Amino acid sequence: MSEIITLAHGSGGKLTHQLIHGIFQKHFRNDWLLEGGDSAVLETLPGQLAFTTDSYVIHPLFFRGGNIGKLAICGTVNDLAVCGAIPRYISCAWIIEEGFALGELEEIAESMAATAKEAGVVIVTGDTKVVPRGCVDKLFINTSGVGFIPEGLRLSPALIRPGDRVIVTGTIGDHGTAILIEREQLQVETGLGSDCAPLNGMLELVTASMGGAVRLMRDPTRGGVATTLNEFTEGQSFGIRLEENALPVKGEVRGLCGMLGMDPLYIANEGKAILVVDGAQADRVIERLRSHPCGRDAAVIGEVVADHPGKVYMRTLAGGHRIIDMLVGDQLPRIC
Repeated sequence: MSEIITLAHGSGGKLTHQLIHGIFQKHFRNDWLLEGGDSAVLETLPGQLAFTTDSYVIHPLFFRGGNIGKLAICGTVNDLAVCGAIPRYISCAWIIEEGFALGELEEIAESMAATAKEAGVVIVTGDTKVVPRGCVDKLFINTSGVGFIPEGLRLSPALIRPGDRVIVTGTIGDHGTAILIEREQLQVETGLGSDCAPLNGMLELVTASMGGAVRLMRDPTRGGVATTLNEFTEGQSFGIRLEENALPVKGEVRGLCGMLGMDPLYIANEGKAILVVDGAQADRVIERLRSHPCGRDAAVIGEVVADHPGKVYMRTLAGGHRIIDMLVGDQLPRIC
């Protein structure tokens, strides 16, 4: 097999089959995939089905803490998990630029396989397209996912009430800041890496035992925590008040944001979730989250309030208040 991707790898002929068997089936091997059909015929479970899809165009493809392949699996798993679903099956479609190194492609596929195994999901179907040089930036990946929501579990903004607490499962802004450092080759000494991780195991610790305490969950990716919370309150009869002194932010993230005039509340995360929970149960939820490695820095960062309906605002360290609006524009392009 050639050491780089050629247009012939996308022709459907011998090189395409070599690519599929030599890399994708090698790393994603399972009975559904090996059947080689146009669709995977899957088992179903009682209850509601959750289905999601997303595309990944991040630059750079490799970064501290992961790569585009790991990101694709985590992003799709997490989109299912925050809906309360147990992720089961994933599809993967590749759009590859002619000339892309096969060694890098295999490294990405291997990472995806390892992440899928960690998350307990199976890559059951996929597609590969090769396009001429300049038609895509090296590699784009699309993944879709299917999961099953346990019977009786319901999450909705309609369940949120004043007095509920807002929880974030760990430090915010890690992913976007790490990507910015590598993309711009900033000369800063830091061990900061992306927080990219599958969250379904951690969230199931909460939903399996005390799902009735959870009103809503989301993963604050593009637009960060601030934009996600504004999505919660938009058009609603409640507001959300954040406490600046409760926000978990790493020193490296806070320092870089201070130098560049950015706000960690608007920076993307790929391994964190936001939960709105019954205020009386918040401490128990925090305890369960912290029992999992992905949730050891979980914290209550705010409260649902009756005043300022439809708004998110923050009580600052100085004792004042400021409105936390939805992101306008994009602080960090191509973070996923």
